[in-house]
Amino acid sequence: MLVLLLAAVASAAALTAAWAVARATGDGGWVDSIWAASAGLIAATAALWPAPEADFARQALAAGLIAVWGLRLGGYIARRTATADRPDPRYERLKAEWGGWNAKAWRFLMIQAATVVVLVLAVRAAAVRPEAGLDLRDGLAAAIVLLAIGGEALADRQMAAFRSDPANRGKVADRGLWGWSRHPNYFFEWLVWLAWPVMAFDPAVPVSWLTLPAALMMWWLLNHVSGVPMLEAEMIRSRPRAYRAYQARVSRFFPRPPKPL
Repeated sequence: MLVLLLAAVASAAALTAAWAVARATGDGGWVDSIWAASAGLIAATAALWPAPEADFARQALAAGLIAVWGLRLGGYIARRTATADRPDPRYERLKAEWGGWNAKAWRFLMIQAATVVVLVLAVRAAAVRPEAGLDLRDGLAAAIVLLAIGGEALADRQMAAFRSDPANRGKVADRGLWGWSRHPNYFFEWLVWLAWPVMAFDPAVPVSWLTLPAALMMWWLLNHVSGVPMLEAEMIRSRPRAYRAYQARVSRFFPRPPKPL
């Protein structure tokens, strides 16, 4: 319980700092960067927090994996935000609804802070699985996280390369992973949270059930709240014909071969 309380306080502090940075810079992109980095570091700390019967090797593995995820994603978003020629359009729409980076915006970010606690629960529950010594399940979980991090990084690089080419202005990225999924970065982001049930879930062990809500929550958020819907609305607004044609050919979330032209 103390671990979760400390995680909640740390997350609220981190997202309050994100609110202050967004308020000072006018760019909500910093919120996502700080959210990712803080989620990774808070979850890593929770994974390492002492627990009876926990195996330290498993705790260290879980902590290392989630720290790499958070720092990689947070760093990428920070670089993207710092070099962007305009503020994140998703947050610009929200800012217009809020009337600026005011108390209403801060309350919204506190909801994001609460999501961090759900993620921390999953990592902590996996990290303290009491079996001694790392085993095949731990190896499979690590492989899933590393595949997800690598896949998301590749998708980000492909998108950055597409956007850097002036010939692609006004077009829709449909190459590489983006030809198999309209949101491969979100797919791999969700995949990270499947690793923790793999590492620890056992129907007979009550605490292991805490590894499941994170995957379910991330699926819902990415597919129905702040991920796919907001981005696709912006793409349809900015390039309606090209993006609707892209929607007709390419899978929304799960990667699979595109439909023929």
